[in-house]
Amino acid sequence: MVSAFISNGEKETEDLAEQMAAELKAGDCLALFGEMGAGKTAFVRGLARGLGCPEPVSSPTFAIINEYRGGRLPLFHFDMYRVSSWDDLETASFFDYLESGGVTVTEWSENIEAALPENARRIMLEKRGENTRAIKMRVGFPLSEPRNAGGGAPPQCERKTEDPSC
Repeated sequence: MVSAFISNGEKETEDLAEQMAAELKAGDCLALFGEMGAGKTAFVRGLARGLGCPEPVSSPTFAIINEYRGGRLPLFHFDMYRVSSWDDLETASFFDYLESGGVTVTEWSENIEAALPENARRIMLEKRGENTRAIKMRVGFPLSEPRNAGGGAPPQCERKTEDPSC
């Protein structure tokens, strides 16, 4: 099932993620997909706030990982933009973090799709305008997997939905 949302600004994206954080548990993995400027880091800021992490969140572009502790659960924030091999994932201890009792979030997950846990929550952030984003979430399957005859979420699923055909 895909849940779909429309965000009309960075604050709405953060608020959505903050609400989602309440249901996260140790070992969860969130895989973020989307082009540059789609709101991936804003989403992580909301998650961190929802988990009670006191530190400011920034993109780990050059560090590959930022750790945020001090909240309900540790948050491990990966940027996979420059990751190009399994060796890179091993060097960054990606697989160890997945099993370390926190929440792992990856930006640029399209670069490591084959390494994602089967039960990862896949979250696509798509630009729809200067401030508008479509946010689609699915647990366990690639977002591109067809769910209807048209292949993808039908237009009526642009707002939050529990419709399993979306």
